[in-house]
Amino acid sequence: MTSSARLAMAFSCVGHFYVHMMTAFYFVIVLTLVVEWNEPYSELLQLWTIASALLGLLAIPAGRLADKWSVRGTMVIFFLGMGISSIVCGLISSKLALLVALSGIGVFGAIYHPVGIPWLIRSTTTNTGKVLAVNGIFGSLGNAGAAVIAGILIDVFGWRMAFTMPGVVCVATGLWMWLYVAQERIVDGDSAGESDGQENARRDFIRVSVLLLISLAVGGVIYQSTQTALPKHFDIELADWSLNLLGGFTLDTSSATSLGAIVSIVYSSSIVMQYVGGMLADRYSLKYIYVLCWFLQIVMLSAISITTGLGLVGAAMLAVAVNITMLPAENMLIFRYAPARHRNLIFGIKFVITFSAAPLSVALVAFIEEATSALDMLFGGLAVATLVVALLLIFLPQDKPAQPGAAPAE
Repeated sequence: MTSSARLAMAFSCVGHFYVHMMTAFYFVIVLTLVVEWNEPYSELLQLWTIASALLGLLAIPAGRLADKWSVRGTMVIFFLGMGISSIVCGLISSKLALLVALSGIGVFGAIYHPVGIPWLIRSTTTNTGKVLAVNGIFGSLGNAGAAVIAGILIDVFGWRMAFTMPGVVCVATGLWMWLYVAQERIVDGDSAGESDGQENARRDFIRVSVLLLISLAVGGVIYQSTQTALPKHFDIELADWSLNLLGGFTLDTSSATSLGAIVSIVYSSSIVMQYVGGMLADRYSLKYIYVLCWFLQIVMLSAISITTGLGLVGAAMLAVAVNITMLPAENMLIFRYAPARHRNLIFGIKFVITFSAAPLSVALVAFIEEATSALDMLFGGLAVATLVVALLLIFLPQDKPAQPGAAPAE
Protein backbone atom coordinates (compact mmCIF):
# COMPACT_ATOMS: atom_id res chain seq x y z
CA MET A 1 0.00 0.00 0.00
CA THR A 2 1.15 3.54 -0.71
CA SER A 3 1.58 6.06 2.08
CA SER A 4 -1.62 7.79 0.97
CA ALA A 5 -3.51 4.48 0.97
CA ARG A 6 -2.31 3.68 4.49
CA LEU A 7 -3.45 7.08 5.72
CA ALA A 8 -6.78 6.67 3.93
CA MET A 9 -7.24 3.30 5.63
CA ALA A 10 -6.34 4.76 9.03
CA PHE A 11 -8.73 7.73 8.82
CA SER A 12 -11.48 5.64 7.23
CA CYS A 13 -11.26 3.00 9.98
CA VAL A 14 -11.14 5.62 12.76
CA GLY A 15 -14.08 7.40 11.14
CA HIS A 16 -16.06 4.16 11.04
CA PHE A 17 -15.39 3.71 14.77
CA TYR A 18 -16.42 7.29 15.55
CA VAL A 19 -19.66 7.27 13.58
CA HIS A 20 -20.90 4.05 15.16
CA MET A 21 -19.85 5.10 18.65
CA MET A 22 -21.24 8.63 18.48
CA THR A 23 -24.57 7.57 17.00
CA ALA A 24 -25.07 4.97 19.74
CA PHE A 25 -23.81 6.46 23.00
CA TYR A 26 -26.95 8.59 23.51
CA PHE A 27 -28.90 5.42 24.35
CA VAL A 28 -26.83 5.15 27.55
CA ILE A 29 -26.52 8.89 28.22
CA VAL A 30 -30.32 9.26 28.05
CA LEU A 31 -30.69 6.99 31.09
CA THR A 32 -28.79 9.56 33.17
CA LEU A 33 -30.68 12.49 31.64
CA VAL A 34 -33.96 10.92 32.82
CA VAL A 35 -32.75 11.44 36.40
CA GLU A 36 -30.84 14.71 35.90
CA TRP A 37 -33.63 16.49 34.01
CA ASN A 38 -36.55 14.64 35.63
CA GLU A 39 -38.09 13.93 32.22
CA PRO A 40 -39.77 10.73 30.92
CA TYR A 41 -37.47 8.27 29.13
CA SER A 42 -39.76 8.11 26.09
CA GLU A 43 -39.66 11.91 25.57
CA LEU A 44 -35.88 12.18 25.91
CA LEU A 45 -35.32 9.16 23.65
CA GLN A 46 -37.43 10.75 20.92
CA LEU A 47 -34.97 13.68 20.77
CA TRP A 48 -32.76 11.33 18.76
CA THR A 49 -35.48 10.64 16.18
CA ILE A 50 -34.62 13.52 13.81
CA ALA A 51 -30.89 12.78 14.03
CA SER A 52 -31.45 9.12 13.18
CA ALA A 53 -33.60 10.13 10.21
CA LEU A 54 -30.93 12.52 8.91
CA LEU A 55 -28.31 9.75 9.11
CA GLY A 56 -30.18 7.95 6.36
CA LEU A 57 -31.80 10.73 4.36
CA LEU A 58 -28.61 12.72 3.82
CA ALA A 59 -26.47 9.76 2.66
CA ILE A 60 -27.12 10.40 -1.04
CA PRO A 61 -26.53 14.22 -0.88
CA ALA A 62 -23.31 13.55 1.06
CA GLY A 63 -22.10 11.21 -1.65
CA ARG A 64 -22.97 13.76 -4.34
CA LEU A 65 -21.01 16.44 -2.48
CA ALA A 66 -17.94 14.20 -2.44
CA ASP A 67 -18.33 13.42 -6.16
CA LYS A 68 -18.75 17.06 -7.18
CA TRP A 69 -16.24 18.63 -4.79
CA SER A 70 -13.69 16.53 -2.86
CA VAL A 71 -13.74 13.19 -1.07
CA ARG A 72 -10.97 14.28 1.29
CA GLY A 73 -12.62 17.63 2.02
CA THR A 74 -15.95 15.96 2.72
CA MET A 75 -14.29 13.56 5.16
CA VAL A 76 -12.68 16.48 7.00
CA ILE A 77 -16.12 18.08 7.28
CA PHE A 78 -17.43 14.77 8.68
CA PHE A 79 -14.89 14.73 11.52
CA LEU A 80 -15.14 18.43 12.36
CA GLY A 81 -18.92 18.67 12.08
CA MET A 82 -19.74 15.56 14.10
CA GLY A 83 -17.20 16.46 16.78
CA ILE A 84 -18.44 20.05 17.17
CA SER A 85 -22.05 18.84 17.33
CA SER A 86 -21.18 16.40 20.11
CA ILE A 87 -19.36 19.11 22.06
CA VAL A 88 -22.43 21.36 21.78
CA CYS A 89 -24.60 18.50 23.14
CA GLY A 90 -22.53 18.58 26.31
CA LEU A 91 -22.96 22.33 26.78
CA ILE A 92 -26.73 22.81 26.56
CA SER A 93 -29.47 22.53 29.19
CA SER A 94 -32.79 22.31 27.33
CA LYS A 95 -34.56 19.63 25.31
CA LEU A 96 -34.90 21.87 22.25
CA ALA A 97 -31.19 22.71 22.20
CA LEU A 98 -30.31 19.05 22.67
CA LEU A 99 -32.64 18.13 19.79
CA VAL A 100 -30.80 20.57 17.50
CA ALA A 101 -27.32 19.46 18.61
CA LEU A 102 -28.17 15.76 18.26
CA SER A 103 -29.50 16.53 14.78
CA GLY A 104 -26.06 17.95 13.97
CA ILE A 105 -24.52 14.57 14.81
CA GLY A 106 -27.01 13.03 12.38
CA VAL A 107 -26.25 15.55 9.61
CA PHE A 108 -22.48 15.09 9.69
CA GLY A 109 -22.61 11.39 10.61
CA ALA A 110 -24.52 10.79 7.36
CA ILE A 111 -21.32 11.57 5.44
CA TYR A 112 -19.32 8.53 6.50
CA HIS A 113 -20.84 5.48 4.80
CA PRO A 114 -21.43 6.89 1.30
CA VAL A 115 -18.02 8.67 1.33
CA GLY A 116 -15.61 6.91 3.70
CA ILE A 117 -16.08 3.33 2.52
CA PRO A 118 -15.91 4.06 -1.26
CA TRP A 119 -12.86 6.27 -0.56
CA LEU A 120 -11.19 3.29 1.14
CA ILE A 121 -11.99 1.01 -1.80
CA ARG A 122 -10.62 3.51 -4.32
CA SER A 123 -7.45 3.97 -2.26
CA THR A 124 -6.75 0.24 -1.96
CA THR A 125 -5.38 -1.61 -4.98
CA THR A 126 -4.64 -4.98 -3.33
CA ASN A 127 -6.26 -7.09 -0.58
CA THR A 128 -9.38 -4.93 -0.74
CA GLY A 129 -11.48 -7.57 1.00
CA LYS A 130 -9.10 -7.78 3.97
CA VAL A 131 -8.98 -4.02 4.25
CA LEU A 132 -12.78 -3.81 4.21
CA ALA A 133 -12.96 -6.54 6.86
CA VAL A 134 -10.67 -4.51 9.15
CA ASN A 135 -12.80 -1.44 8.45
CA GLY A 136 -15.93 -3.38 9.38
CA ILE A 137 -14.36 -4.47 12.65
CA PHE A 138 -13.68 -0.84 13.56
CA GLY A 139 -17.38 -0.10 12.99
CA SER A 140 -18.36 -3.01 15.22
CA LEU A 141 -15.92 -1.83 17.89
CA GLY A 142 -17.64 1.56 17.75
CA ASN A 143 -20.99 -0.09 18.43
CA ALA A 144 -19.51 -2.27 21.15
CA GLY A 145 -17.53 0.53 22.79
CA ALA A 146 -20.26 3.18 22.75
CA ALA A 147 -22.07 1.94 25.83
CA VAL A 148 -19.04 1.26 28.02
CA ILE A 149 -17.23 4.48 26.99
CA ALA A 150 -20.35 6.53 27.73
CA GLY A 151 -20.89 4.66 30.99
CA ILE A 152 -17.35 5.26 32.24
CA LEU A 153 -17.38 8.94 31.27
CA ILE A 154 -20.77 9.42 32.99
CA ASP A 155 -19.66 7.72 36.22
CA VAL A 156 -16.30 9.53 36.35
CA PHE A 157 -17.00 12.98 34.86
CA GLY A 158 -20.78 13.28 34.37
CA TRP A 159 -23.05 13.09 31.34
CA ARG A 160 -21.80 16.34 29.79
CA MET A 161 -18.28 14.97 29.38
CA ALA A 162 -19.74 11.82 27.82
CA PHE A 163 -20.66 14.11 24.92
CA THR A 164 -17.78 16.59 25.10
CA MET A 165 -14.70 14.37 25.34
CA PRO A 166 -15.46 12.17 22.30
CA GLY A 167 -16.35 15.36 20.43
CA VAL A 168 -12.98 16.92 21.19
CA VAL A 169 -11.18 13.77 20.01
CA CYS A 170 -13.24 13.74 16.80
CA VAL A 171 -12.43 17.41 16.07
CA ALA A 172 -8.73 16.77 16.71
CA THR A 173 -8.83 13.89 14.22
CA GLY A 174 -10.43 16.16 11.63
CA LEU A 175 -7.75 18.82 12.11
CA TRP A 176 -5.06 16.13 11.84
CA MET A 177 -6.52 14.90 8.55
CA TRP A 178 -6.90 18.48 7.31
CA LEU A 179 -3.14 18.93 7.86
CA TYR A 180 -2.33 15.81 5.81
CA VAL A 181 -4.68 16.93 3.04
CA ALA A 182 -3.09 20.38 2.93
CA GLN A 183 0.33 18.72 2.62
CA GLU A 184 -1.01 16.50 -0.22
CA ARG A 185 -0.05 13.41 1.78
CA ILE A 186 -3.56 12.02 1.24
CA VAL A 187 -5.11 11.80 -2.20
CA ASP A 188 -8.67 10.87 -3.18
CA GLY A 189 -7.48 7.59 -4.68
CA ASP A 190 -7.99 5.84 -7.98
CA SER A 191 -10.91 3.54 -8.58
CA ALA A 192 -9.86 -0.03 -7.98
CA GLY A 193 -10.80 -2.48 -10.68
CA GLU A 194 -13.71 -4.73 -9.91
CA SER A 195 -15.35 -7.63 -11.62
CA ASP A 196 -18.56 -6.84 -13.37
CA GLY A 197 -19.84 -10.29 -12.46
CA GLN A 198 -22.62 -12.01 -14.32
CA GLU A 199 -25.70 -10.34 -15.73
CA ASN A 200 -28.81 -11.97 -14.38
CA ALA A 201 -32.16 -12.63 -15.97
CA ARG A 202 -34.57 -9.71 -15.58
CA ARG A 203 -37.07 -11.81 -13.66
CA ASP A 204 -34.36 -12.84 -11.16
CA PHE A 205 -33.23 -9.25 -10.70
CA ILE A 206 -36.77 -8.04 -10.04
CA ARG A 207 -37.51 -10.92 -7.67
CA VAL A 208 -34.26 -10.50 -5.75
CA SER A 209 -34.71 -6.72 -5.61
CA VAL A 210 -38.17 -6.97 -4.07
CA LEU A 211 -37.16 -9.63 -1.55
CA LEU A 212 -33.96 -7.85 -0.53
CA LEU A 213 -35.72 -4.50 -0.21
CA ILE A 214 -38.11 -6.14 2.25
CA SER A 215 -35.31 -7.87 4.16
CA LEU A 216 -33.18 -4.71 4.28
CA ALA A 217 -36.08 -2.63 5.60
CA VAL A 218 -37.11 -5.15 8.27
CA GLY A 219 -33.50 -6.01 9.06
CA GLY A 220 -32.74 -2.33 9.60
CA VAL A 221 -35.63 -2.04 12.06
CA ILE A 222 -34.46 -5.17 13.89
CA TYR A 223 -30.87 -3.97 14.20
CA GLN A 224 -31.72 -0.39 15.14
CA SER A 225 -34.48 -1.40 17.58
CA THR A 226 -32.19 -3.90 19.28
CA GLN A 227 -29.39 -1.34 19.62
CA THR A 228 -31.81 1.26 20.96
CA ALA A 229 -33.70 -1.01 23.34
CA LEU A 230 -31.05 -3.28 24.87
CA PRO A 231 -29.72 -0.78 27.47
CA LYS A 232 -33.26 -0.11 28.75
CA HIS A 233 -34.31 -3.78 28.48
CA PHE A 234 -31.26 -4.82 30.50
CA ASP A 235 -31.97 -2.02 32.99
CA ILE A 236 -35.46 -3.47 33.53
CA GLU A 237 -34.89 -7.22 33.31
CA LEU A 238 -31.49 -7.36 35.06
CA ALA A 239 -32.44 -5.07 37.95
CA ASP A 240 -31.84 -7.78 40.60
CA TRP A 241 -29.17 -9.71 38.72
CA SER A 242 -25.39 -9.59 39.00
CA LEU A 243 -22.45 -11.53 37.59
CA ASN A 244 -19.18 -11.85 39.51
CA LEU A 245 -16.11 -11.75 37.27
CA LEU A 246 -12.44 -12.44 37.91
CA GLY A 247 -10.75 -9.91 40.16
CA GLY A 248 -13.87 -9.31 42.19
CA PHE A 249 -15.51 -7.14 39.55
CA THR A 250 -19.31 -7.39 39.49
CA LEU A 251 -21.55 -6.69 36.53
CA ASP A 252 -25.07 -5.48 37.27
CA THR A 253 -27.29 -2.56 36.33
CA SER A 254 -26.69 -0.47 39.45
CA SER A 255 -24.19 1.80 37.65
CA ALA A 256 -23.91 3.20 34.16
CA THR A 257 -20.46 1.60 33.78
CA SER A 258 -21.69 -1.93 34.53
CA LEU A 259 -24.78 -1.50 32.34
CA GLY A 260 -22.62 -0.16 29.52
CA ALA A 261 -20.17 -3.04 29.97
CA ILE A 262 -22.96 -5.61 29.59
CA VAL A 263 -24.16 -3.99 26.36
CA SER A 264 -20.57 -3.76 25.09
CA ILE A 265 -19.95 -7.45 25.83
CA VAL A 266 -23.02 -8.31 23.75
CA TYR A 267 -21.75 -6.39 20.71
CA SER A 268 -17.99 -7.03 21.04
CA SER A 269 -18.52 -10.80 21.26
CA SER A 270 -19.90 -10.78 17.70
CA ILE A 271 -17.01 -8.97 16.01
CA VAL A 272 -15.24 -12.15 14.89
CA MET A 273 -18.46 -13.26 13.16
CA GLN A 274 -17.71 -10.88 10.28
CA TYR A 275 -14.84 -13.15 9.28
CA VAL A 276 -16.90 -16.27 9.90
CA GLY A 277 -19.69 -14.91 7.72
CA GLY A 278 -17.22 -14.06 4.96
CA MET A 279 -15.70 -17.55 5.03
CA LEU A 280 -19.14 -19.16 4.84
CA ALA A 281 -20.17 -16.88 1.97
CA ASP A 282 -17.05 -17.91 0.01
CA ARG A 283 -17.79 -21.62 0.38
CA TYR A 284 -21.56 -22.12 0.45
CA SER A 285 -24.72 -20.90 -1.23
CA LEU A 286 -25.42 -17.27 -0.38
CA LYS A 287 -29.14 -18.00 -0.31
CA TYR A 288 -28.76 -20.83 2.22
CA ILE A 289 -26.55 -18.74 4.53
CA TYR A 290 -28.84 -15.73 4.34
CA VAL A 291 -32.09 -17.62 4.90
CA LEU A 292 -30.61 -19.73 7.71
CA CYS A 293 -29.44 -16.62 9.56
CA TRP A 294 -32.93 -15.12 9.32
CA PHE A 295 -34.49 -18.28 10.78
CA LEU A 296 -31.91 -18.34 13.60
CA GLN A 297 -32.78 -14.73 14.44
CA ILE A 298 -36.38 -15.79 15.13
CA VAL A 299 -35.17 -18.07 17.94
CA MET A 300 -32.83 -15.48 19.42
CA LEU A 301 -35.29 -12.58 19.40
CA SER A 302 -37.94 -14.81 20.96
CA ALA A 303 -35.46 -15.80 23.67
CA ILE A 304 -34.68 -12.14 24.43
CA SER A 305 -38.39 -11.49 24.99
CA ILE A 306 -38.91 -14.33 27.49
CA THR A 307 -35.61 -14.81 29.34
CA THR A 308 -33.79 -12.92 32.07
CA GLY A 309 -30.44 -13.07 33.81
CA LEU A 310 -27.55 -14.82 32.07
CA GLY A 311 -29.98 -16.40 29.58
CA LEU A 312 -31.04 -12.93 28.40
CA VAL A 313 -27.44 -11.78 27.96
CA GLY A 314 -26.61 -14.98 26.05
CA ALA A 315 -29.64 -14.65 23.79
CA ALA A 316 -28.73 -11.03 23.02
CA MET A 317 -25.15 -12.04 22.19
CA LEU A 318 -26.33 -14.75 19.79
CA ALA A 319 -28.91 -12.45 18.16
CA VAL A 320 -26.27 -9.82 17.40
CA ALA A 321 -23.79 -12.49 16.24
CA VAL A 322 -26.26 -13.97 13.75
CA ASN A 323 -27.13 -10.49 12.47
CA ILE A 324 -23.43 -9.77 11.85
CA THR A 325 -22.81 -13.18 10.25
CA MET A 326 -25.32 -12.59 7.46
CA LEU A 327 -23.81 -9.26 6.31
CA PRO A 328 -21.23 -10.65 3.85
CA ALA A 329 -23.83 -12.90 2.22
CA GLU A 330 -26.31 -10.02 2.06
CA ASN A 331 -23.83 -7.66 0.42
CA MET A 332 -22.66 -10.31 -2.01
CA LEU A 333 -26.24 -11.08 -3.02
CA ILE A 334 -26.80 -7.38 -3.74
CA PHE A 335 -23.54 -7.21 -5.68
CA ARG A 336 -24.31 -10.37 -7.66
CA TYR A 337 -27.78 -9.41 -8.84
CA ALA A 338 -27.36 -5.65 -9.26
CA PRO A 339 -26.68 -4.50 -12.85
CA ALA A 340 -23.01 -3.47 -13.04
CA ARG A 341 -23.83 0.06 -14.20
CA HIS A 342 -26.08 0.68 -11.19
CA ARG A 343 -24.18 -1.05 -8.37
CA ASN A 344 -23.06 2.11 -6.56
CA LEU A 345 -26.57 3.53 -6.72
CA ILE A 346 -28.08 0.31 -5.36
CA PHE A 347 -25.57 0.11 -2.50
CA GLY A 348 -26.37 3.76 -1.76
CA ILE A 349 -30.05 2.85 -1.57
CA LYS A 350 -29.12 0.09 0.87
CA PHE A 351 -27.50 2.60 3.25
CA VAL A 352 -30.52 4.91 3.00
CA ILE A 353 -32.90 2.05 3.81
CA THR A 354 -30.74 0.79 6.68
CA PHE A 355 -30.30 4.16 8.38
CA SER A 356 -33.82 5.36 7.63
CA ALA A 357 -35.06 2.49 9.78
CA ALA A 358 -33.56 4.21 12.83
CA PRO A 359 -36.24 6.88 13.46
CA LEU A 360 -39.00 4.30 13.11
CA SER A 361 -37.12 2.05 15.51
CA VAL A 362 -36.60 4.79 18.10
CA ALA A 363 -40.27 5.77 17.91
CA LEU A 364 -41.30 2.11 18.17
CA VAL A 365 -39.16 1.51 21.26
CA ALA A 366 -40.40 4.70 22.90
CA PHE A 367 -44.06 3.86 22.15
CA ILE A 368 -43.88 0.29 23.50
CA GLU A 369 -41.95 1.32 26.62
CA GLU A 370 -44.42 4.11 27.36
CA ALA A 371 -47.41 1.82 26.79
CA THR A 372 -46.17 -1.25 28.68
CA SER A 373 -43.29 0.01 30.89
CA ALA A 374 -41.31 -2.92 29.45
CA LEU A 375 -39.84 -4.07 26.13
CA ASP A 376 -40.72 -7.78 26.03
CA MET A 377 -43.42 -7.14 23.43
CA LEU A 378 -40.92 -5.31 21.21
CA PHE A 379 -38.66 -8.34 20.83
CA GLY A 380 -41.63 -10.69 20.48
CA GLY A 381 -42.98 -8.54 17.65
CA LEU A 382 -39.56 -8.41 15.97
CA ALA A 383 -39.44 -12.21 16.08
CA VAL A 384 -42.79 -12.40 14.27
CA ALA A 385 -41.61 -9.93 11.61
CA THR A 386 -38.42 -11.96 11.20
CA LEU A 387 -40.45 -15.12 10.59
CA VAL A 388 -42.41 -13.42 7.79
CA VAL A 389 -39.21 -12.23 6.07
CA ALA A 390 -37.49 -15.62 6.47
CA LEU A 391 -40.41 -17.35 4.76
CA LEU A 392 -40.34 -14.84 1.90
CA LEU A 393 -36.59 -15.25 1.40
CA ILE A 394 -37.09 -18.94 0.62
CA PHE A 395 -38.19 -17.69 -2.81
CA LEU A 396 -34.76 -16.22 -3.59
CA PRO A 397 -33.29 -17.89 -6.72
CA GLN A 398 -30.82 -20.67 -6.06
CA ASP A 399 -27.19 -19.66 -6.51
CA LYS A 400 -23.88 -21.43 -6.65
CA PRO A 401 -21.36 -21.01 -3.82
CA ALA A 402 -19.75 -17.59 -4.04
CA GLN A 403 -16.17 -17.20 -5.21
CA PRO A 404 -13.72 -15.58 -2.80
CA GLY A 405 -13.33 -11.92 -3.55
CA ALA A 406 -16.53 -11.77 -5.59
CA ALA A 407 -17.79 -8.81 -3.63
CA PRO A 408 -16.77 -6.74 -0.66
CA ALA A 409 -18.57 -7.02 2.62
CA GLU A 410 -19.76 -3.92 4.42
